[in-house]
Amino acid sequence: MQSIKKDKIINDPIYGFIKINKGLIKNLIDHAYFQRLRRISQLGLSYLVYPGAHHTRFHHAIGCMFLMDNAIKQLKSKGQKITKKEAESLKIAILLHDIGHGPFSHALEKSIVPNISHEKISSLFMYRLNEIFQNKLSTAIKIFNNSYKKEFLHELVSSQLDMDRLDYLNRDSFYTGVVEGNIGTDRIISMLNVINNKLVVEEKGIYSVEKFLIARRLMYWQVYLHKTVISSENMLIKVLKRAKELSNKNINIFTTDSLSYFLKNNYSIKDFQKDKSLLEKFTQLDDYEIYTCLKKWMHSKDFILSKLSSMIINRRLLKIKIQKNRFNSVTVKKLLKRVTLKYKINLNEAKYFVFSEKVSNRTYNIEKSNINILKKNGDITDLTSVSDQFHINTLNKKVEKYFLCFPADI
Repeated sequence: MQSIKKDKIINDPIYGFIKINKGLIKNLIDHAYFQRLRRISQLGLSYLVYPGAHHTRFHHAIGCMFLMDNAIKQLKSKGQKITKKEAESLKIAILLHDIGHGPFSHALEKSIVPNISHEKISSLFMYRLNEIFQNKLSTAIKIFNNSYKKEFLHELVSSQLDMDRLDYLNRDSFYTGVVEGNIGTDRIISMLNVINNKLVVEEKGIYSVEKFLIARRLMYWQVYLHKTVISSENMLIKVLKRAKELSNKNINIFTTDSLSYFLKNNYSIKDFQKDKSLLEKFTQLDDYEIYTCLKKWMHSKDFILSKLSSMIINRRLLKIKIQKNRFNSVTVKKLLKRVTLKYKINLNEAKYFVFSEKVSNRTYNIEKSNINILKKNGDITDLTSVSDQFHINTLNKKVEKYFLCFPADI
C-alpha cells in the first residue's frame, strides 16, 4: 500500500508549531544534505560558556523559513505582488542559506578548507539540489545570488535586517540565556514594506529596529566574541591545522575517511566546481566527525595534537587576555620561550599554544547596505538620519580588539 504524503509539523521552542507543506520544501528538508545540518552546531563551542547553547543550523534554518513566511504574508497584505513561485523560492533561499556550513560552523573555513566561505559552499549545494530536483530551485538561486529582478526579495534573505539575523538573535538569546539578544521579530516584520523595489521599515517601527541593533551589538561581545569562546574556537582551528600539517608530512594519525581528503589536500572552490565528488565528501563532515577525531587524538603520539585535543575535550582551555591595543611583541616572545622550555618543543610548535590575533565587529555597516526608513510623509532616509539613539559615526564604527592566548600553567 502506497503511503500518503502529509504536511509536517515542527514544534519550535521559539515560535511554536511550524507547518511544513508537502511538496518541494518538505522534500528539500528531508534530503540528506539538509538533514546534515542537525549535526552542525549553530554556535560552535559556545556551549563551553553557555551550557544550553546546543542548538543546530537545522533549528536556525527552519526558524528563518518561518519568519520568511510571515514576512511574505505581511508584504502581500500591504499590496506587494509576490507570486506563489516567488514565495516558495524565497523560503527555499532562506532555508538553504547556511547549508554550506562545515563542522562547528566557522572553524572549518579557517583550517582545513581555507579561503572557501560557507556562502560559496551553500551556493554549490543549491546548484546540485537544483539538478536533483529538475531545475525547480532556479528562481531561489537567483534570489540568493541577488540576480533576480525584484531586489527586495534578496534583501529579505541577506541584508542588515534580514530573516537570518532576526532568527539567530532570538534563537541564540534563548539557548544561551543572554536576554539582551531578545528582539521583537513580529513588530519588525509587521513594519516592513517595499518602495521602489527596495525593502523599507515604516517610521513607527524605528524603535524596534534600534533595539535590534543594540541586541546584535551586545550579543556579539557577550556571546559570539566572548573571550572563552574565542579561546576555544581558536584552539579547535589550531588542532585542525596541526592535523593537516601532520597529514601533509605523511605522518600517520587517526582520521575518518571523509576528513582525510581535506586534511591531505588543499582544495579550492574551482576544485569543488570541477569534481562533484568533493561536495559529496563534504556532506559527510559534521561535528560528530570532529569530536571522534579529537577523542582519538587525545592519545596521539604527537604532543601538540594530543595536548590541544585533551584541553578542548576536558575544557582546560588556553588563558586569554583581550585589550584594545596590540600586545607587546616582547611579551609574546617571553611566553613563547616559556612554552618551549616547559613543553620541550621548538618555537614553531610553541605558536600552537601562544598566539595573538584581532577580532572586530561593526554594529551597522552603511557601506554594505542600508536600513531604509519610510517616513510618514513618504520620504525614504537612512536609519541614522532619523534615529534619536544612534549617530552614524557610532553605528558604523568598527570596534577592534586584540586577544592573546597562552597556557594557564606558564
